[in-house]
Order: sequence, then structure tokens, then C-alpha cells
Amino acid sequence: MARLTTIEHHKPKKKGQQVVVWTLVAMLVVGLGGFGVTNFGGGLQSIGRVGDREIEVNDYARALQQELAAFGAQINQTVTLQQAQALGLDAQVRQRLVAEAALDNETARVGLSVGDARVAEEITANSAFQGTAGQFDRETYRLTLQQNNLTENAFEQGLRDNLARSLLQGAVAGGFVSPAPLVDTLHAYIAERRGFSLLRLTEADLPAPLPAPTEAELTAWYEANPAAFTAPEAKRITYAALLPEDLVASLPVDEEALRALYDSRISDFVQPERRLVERLVFPDEAAAAEAKARIDAGTPFEEIVAERGLALTDIDIGDVAQPALGAAGEAVFALTEPGVVGPLPSDLGPALFRMNGIVAAQEVPFDEARADLLSEFQMDAARRAIADRVEEIDDLLASGATLEELQADAGMTLGAVDYVEGVDDRLAGYPAFREAAAALQEGDFPEAVTLDDGGLVALRLDAVVPPTLRPYSEVAEEVEAAVRADALAKALAARAAEVVTAVEEGAALDSFGPVETTPQIARDGFVENVPESLVPTVFGMEESAVGTVQGPGFTGVVQLTEIIAAPAEGEAATALKGAISAQVDQALAQDALQLFTNALTAEAGIRLDDAAIAAVHAQFR
Repeated sequence: MARLTTIEHHKPKKKGQQVVVWTLVAMLVVGLGGFGVTNFGGGLQSIGRVGDREIEVNDYARALQQELAAFGAQINQTVTLQQAQALGLDAQVRQRLVAEAALDNETARVGLSVGDARVAEEITANSAFQGTAGQFDRETYRLTLQQNNLTENAFEQGLRDNLARSLLQGAVAGGFVSPAPLVDTLHAYIAERRGFSLLRLTEADLPAPLPAPTEAELTAWYEANPAAFTAPEAKRITYAALLPEDLVASLPVDEEALRALYDSRISDFVQPERRLVERLVFPDEAAAAEAKARIDAGTPFEEIVAERGLALTDIDIGDVAQPALGAAGEAVFALTEPGVVGPLPSDLGPALFRMNGIVAAQEVPFDEARADLLSEFQMDAARRAIADRVEEIDDLLASGATLEELQADAGMTLGAVDYVEGVDDRLAGYPAFREAAAALQEGDFPEAVTLDDGGLVALRLDAVVPPTLRPYSEVAEEVEAAVRADALAKALAARAAEVVTAVEEGAALDSFGPVETTPQIARDGFVENVPESLVPTVFGMEESAVGTVQGPGFTGVVQLTEIIAAPAEGEAATALKGAISAQVDQALAQDALQLFTNALTAEAGIRLDDAAIAAVHAQFR
């Protein structure tokens, strides 16, 4: 049987449509989703057939484009055909169309169809074909189909096929009812809860400190675990860089420009006294005055705010200077301590103003701000200086200049790095450098790459350095840490086994240290900072049983304290059983429909045209 929770083609099925593989709405979406798809003409008509039913190339192209768009929307980025093929999305589309063709072939064989009236009903009810009056519009219908490379005959035949297919699917997959014993069993499994106690063991719980590893033990570990101390494959790259920070020291200081920069940003350095203010607006002055009287009588300001259906965040206007408050500014700034004033006029009407704090005036004189301004000014000047030289450096590279010549002729800094993806250093901190380094191949000519801060770098791949075992002298500390971690894990495992034995013989778990108690947890529950195996271990234990749980950096002893059976009755139990029953019904129906479709396909036979499929794919590149 299929899994209870299923997702097909990333589109959730609505209740009542769960057994329909290709519903009317889905067909319309795909049918109208072919914007920009080439109409394949000439001798190329289909990508294959099932029995007597052909799978047309345009249908495959539209369905494939729709799948790319749907998956792209799901992951919030454009999906190329190559990416879709790597994920198997194109194969899913073909499989879906083969299943549809098999069903269509069977409806034709048994003479199952729908009349013109039913087709017309679906078309006239579709909002895509309605005009400005909200009614079916014949011209809108014609234009919509034309814009999507569809003829009326083709669309209406597709709609007729879809409706007939839905009838067949409903006949095959309808009427399945989940067995009550199965629902009860699954409910008992899902709704069961368990309580447990957990003792976390650390090095402090060992009876004696761990001895320091000997040099022989360290050497033996290094030799037995070479993979842990092997440097990954790296690209040995020579680069020529021109970075703003490298030019800053050589740039002249323009005091007048610094002073002008300070003046242009004076609001950042000179700020008047401000107030932290909240503004509560009322529909009229009488309502505001009544609220102020209640506040004066002791009603909390927050209560008045809540009565108006607002939160404090809705009325907070931040720290403001007096002019920003307009006519209310003088009264608000007259307060020397937090309080409420009003009613006072505001842009939105009569309001009460609550002052919550005073922000003193601030002034940073030019001399104090000069260092920061100078750094900003020089970095900006350095970026502009580099931008002015981009064309010169591009010309040098285009003429065949080496990176060494860029150092001599363009004043760029020459360097080298063994680049490993994921390892950060000065240049690898730039995304543009990482992207260029990852794409760099032997024989590539250096090209100027612009960095995020305005710098430039050109790269040359000198060699690919294979994975190399690092010398013991370089990794001695890592080796020692690994040996100690291994020894500690083994010692804690042995100690945990001792605690388990003692508890089984009658000792209390909390006699060995602080115990964390979890009164109840579900099978999908989460416990912080423990291995994922803890909860499955708990649900595999008998009541009062005790066992060990171990993972990276963790060793613990767990004791099951209670098994809380799923409630047989009640609102929650009824709701959960209903959800389980619905999923089982859906799974049974889907299995039946899948088996039926597979049988039809096997009986009718499948033929796919690889050349036609490749021709469709070529339109997406």
C-alpha cells in the first residue's frame, strides 16, 4: 500500500478530488500554461503513443513548461531543463502523460464520453473566459486560446477527454473505505505518548580522570585514520588583485572634501533633543478627552490602546524631534518625565501622546568624526580609482599580458592560494572570487573579475593539487583531540553500562546525578541537545526499562517511566481518526488507480520517440 501521506507533482489535492490524477482544473492550468512554447509542425506530431492514443509534442511541451514553472515557484528560483532532468522532473511529466494516454485509450475503447452540453457548461463557468460583465464572453474565449497557441477544437477535445477520463478514474478509485481495525491501530501508534527520565553523562561523571594519550597512541591513531587528516583537493591559483584597501594609504587627503562630506551628513553628527513617543488617535476630540480623563483617574494607557483594537507597536512613532510633532510638539517636550498629554492635534486627528523617555541632544564635532569620514572618503576614492582602470586592465589581459606583467605594469598585487571550496581566507571571502575560482579550468585565460567592494582580481589556475595527507606535525593537536574524544566516548559508554546495571538492580537513576524528566512526548517529539535516536529508543522500550543513548559528543542513560496509551474517545481522538481514515482512503484509491493504469498501459503497449522528446527539449535551451 502507498504511504499514508502522499504528494503528487507538488500540488495538494482538495477533498473530493483526492483520487483524480488529472482533474479538470489541472488540465485547464496546463492547457493554458504554454506561453512561448513552439508549435511543432511538419512531420513531428507526437512523442509516442499508448495503444491507439498519441501523446502530442505540444501537450508534452506545455506540460513540461508548466512543471518547470511550478517547481521554480516552489523553490523561488528559475529552473532550467538541465536542472529538471537532474531531478527527474521531465520523466515525471512523461510518466503522467503516459498514464493519461492509457486512460484516454481505455475510454475510447469502451465508448465513454461526455456530451456537448457538459463541455459547454465547463467552458462558460471558467473565469478565464469571462468578460468585464462577469459572464462568458465568446471573444475573450477565442483570444485566450489564441494567445496560448490553442485552437478551439483542440481545447474542447482536450476538455472532453479530461471529463471522460475523470469519469473513468472516479469509477475505478471511488468507494474505498479504510478498515476500522487499521485506523484504530494507526491511531494507537500515532497518539501514544511516553514519559521518561534522562541522565546526561560527562567527563565529570567518570570515577577517575582520563589519562593523557601517549605519543605511541597518537601516532597509531594518525596512521589508522589518514582520511581525517587529509587535505582535500585544491586549486593552486595565482592571482593579481587591486583592492580598495591597498590603495587607501597612497591617496591624498582633501580636507575641504572631508569638511563638505561632514556638512552633507550633518544630521548624522548633530541631533537635537528627542523624545520617545507613542500617539493614540481618536475619531474626535470628545473621545480623546474622555480617554484622557480615564487615564488621569488611573486607567492604564495600555488598556485604552487595547480597547481601540491596537497594540503598542501600532502607535509607536519612535524617537522624534519637536518639529516632527507639529502643534503637539511643545506640550510633549514640556514633559520632564514620562507621561500622557492631550488631546492635541495631529495629522490623523485628535490624539493622546505618551512620552516614554528623553534622548539627549548629541553632537559629534568634525575633529571627532574626521577619522571615520577619512576612511569612508578614501575607500570611496579608491573604488573610483579602480573603476577608472578597469578598461586599462581589460586591455592588458586581452593583449595577452600575464599576471606577473599586471603586477609590473598596473601595480596589482600578485599572490597565490590553494583554493578549497568552503575554506575562507582574504580573497575567498568575496563571493565573486569564489565563483570565479570554482569555475576556473586549466588553460583558461585570466579575466578581470569585479569584487563586491569595487576591487578587481584576475586568476590563473596553475595546478590541481590532489588530496594530500597533512604531516603529523601540522595536525598534532587535531590528532590529540580526536584520541581524547574517542577515549572519552568509550569511558562514558562503559560508565553508562554500569549505571544501567545498577538501576536494573534497584538503584534510583537520580542517585547518579541530575535527571531531566519529560512527562510525555510523541513519536515526533523533540528534545534539545540529544541524538535523534533518543525518542525512537524511548518508544522501543518496555515500561520501567533502562538503556543507553549515545551520539557524537553525547552519552546518556534513559529510563522509561510511563506509557500513555492513545485515548479511545474524545474530540481529539475523533479528529485524528478522521484524518487517518481520509489518508488511508486516499492511499487505497491511489493504489487502485495506479494498478489499473499500469494494467491498461501494459495491455495497450507504450512506444516513446526519443528523437521527438529531444526535439521538445531543444526548445527549452
